[in-house]
Amino acid sequence: MNFMAKLAIAVATGGYIGRIPFAPGTFGSLPGLLFYYIMSVLRPGAAAGLLAVVIALGIWSSGRAEILMDQKDPGSVVIDEIAGMGVVFIGLPFSMPLAAAGFILFRSIDIIKPFPIRWIETRLPGGTGVVADDLAAGLICRIILGIAGLVLAAFSKSCAGV
Repeated sequence: MNFMAKLAIAVATGGYIGRIPFAPGTFGSLPGLLFYYIMSVLRPGAAAGLLAVVIALGIWSSGRAEILMDQKDPGSVVIDEIAGMGVVFIGLPFSMPLAAAGFILFRSIDIIKPFPIRWIETRLPGGTGVVADDLAAGLICRIILGIAGLVLAAFSKSCAGV
């Protein structure tokens, strides 16, 4: 295997975390929490740029990994989970309760794959399909967290006036 093939596998498997023999998607989502922290200390434009780079690397590396492993969406490919976690947390300040809530919500949505996630996964080819369903899961989670934040803020305001 040449250098670029090894690099693609290393990136696609999240530094080989995806090769853990059980629950690779869950273990592969953990670096997404570090990614969340890094994005939280960056300016919004830099965080968005970093997320775009991770998504692009994810599409490239997971597409190459599918070819190299001769398998559609291999379980050991976890860069898509890392990118999806980035979508969950982009623009949010870092907090441990939010990290835990986003992680659990993302893993649940990624495993259940409600519409349109499963549809996206089956319709798009190669690395785009591998990554796009996790980006959609991340977007759904981000919307849920945003709504929950608004509800909690409204509730805390109404409790403060009591």
